[in-house]
Order: sequence, then structure tokens, then C-alpha cells
Amino acid sequence: MDQAAVVVDNATQTVATAPQGDIWGMVLYLIIVFGIIYFLMVRPNKKRMAEYQKMLDALKVGNRVMAAGIYGTIKKINDKTIEMEVAKGVVIEVNKNAVASVEE
Repeated sequence: MDQAAVVVDNATQTVATAPQGDIWGMVLYLIIVFGIIYFLMVRPNKKRMAEYQKMLDALKVGNRVMAAGIYGTIKKINDKTIEMEVAKGVVIEVNKNAVASVEE
């Protein structure tokens, strides 16, 4: 048997005798990582989005809002947009999702 065959046999034997890996350890590791990601990123974002949706649902005519960097007073509320007066007699239509804050 030449030396190259011995090296190949040793490599094959090493691969064959190597442990198959601790699959449960890897699964546990992945569960822990996804748990950390969920509690540090996903859950707080869901909470923030729920509060934002609650604010949008509470909009009413007469509220002073900041939408897309423009301050104005709500004159009419539609399904997906609001009409707000930014100056006397100047009414613009803005998407509800552009509302950043509400002053009551």
C-alpha cells in the first residue's frame, strides 16, 4: 500500500469515526438564539406598532397632528387618508400612516 492510499484511508477513517454532532445541542442553541431575537426585537416592535395603530384609530376631527413633517388640524377623516388644514383655507390630503404625532 503506498503512502497516498494510507492518507486517504486515514482521512476516510477520521470522517467515519468523527462524532455525528450533538443535534440536540444545536437545536437548543437555535431555540435560545431565536428566543433572544424574539424578546429583544420582535416583541417590542409588535408592541410599538400596536400603540401606533391605537393612536391612528383614536384620531378625530379637530386634533392637531404632525404628518410628513407638516403640522395641521384634521378637518376630515377618510378610510386611508386624512384632510388637514395647514394654513387658513389651505387643506391637504395626507395618508394616515404619515401621521407621526397627535397633539390634543
